[in-house]
Amino acid sequence: MPASADRYLEVQRSEEFAQLRHKLRSFIFPTTIAFIVWYALYVLLSAYARDFMSIKLIGNINIALVFGILQFVSTFGIAWFYARYAAKELDPRADAVYNELENTPEAAATTPEGSAS
Repeated sequence: MPASADRYLEVQRSEEFAQLRHKLRSFIFPTTIAFIVWYALYVLLSAYARDFMSIKLIGNINIALVFGILQFVSTFGIAWFYARYAAKELDPRADAVYNELENTPEAAATTPEGSAS
């Protein structure tokens, strides 16, 4: 049986949970802002710097095409980097918070393993 609402609030107020939120936000906010700026740059250049974006680099490959492909590359790069960051920084902290929540005397008494038969 899950822990009580009071226990959830207690864990939410804990230092470990605050550190987990801080680590998550310190990755998510800067990365999101950087990606939005990068995307907006691509859109603005495509709309207002057509001469620049139409410069051919190799054959029919121009700067606009390279920027468009880099949008996909950066998206996959961010996803890959986040997966590594989460595995190293977030998952261990989340597991610790989860174990703290589940390994309480109240939670143990309400589980089949902790109940007296």
